[in-house]
Amino acid sequence: MSEIPHWARQALSEVYDPCCREKGISVVEMGLVRSVEMAGDRARVELLLTSGWCPFAARVVTEVRDRIQEQPGVREAEVEVVWDEAWTVDRLSPRAARLLRFLPAPAQVPDKEDYIRRELR
Repeated sequence: MSEIPHWARQALSEVYDPCCREKGISVVEMGLVRSVEMAGDRARVELLLTSGWCPFAARVVTEVRDRIQEQPGVREAEVEVVWDEAWTVDRLSPRAARLLRFLPAPAQVPDKEDYIRRELR
């Protein structure tokens, strides 16, 4: 995963996929921002989507573009949804994974019943 510049991470820390807004999980924490690169005063952002069928994709792309374009030194921002890499739960920040409570695959849990009992407490 490429490094996202600190200024871009901060700018996008309050941009939410509408599905995760109520949990306060930003597009950065979701791992949707693959890269942010500057060339002079032009920024280029690459986004991954959790699903190709996301009904909110246009909204997220627009909000990411607007937030980046508001930053000092950025005259223009281009946001591209990329499809050469699939989004996976591995891209979630530790906080986002905890809030979303993704469980491991059943084969990864030695005693599934014990694990489920512990997780549901």
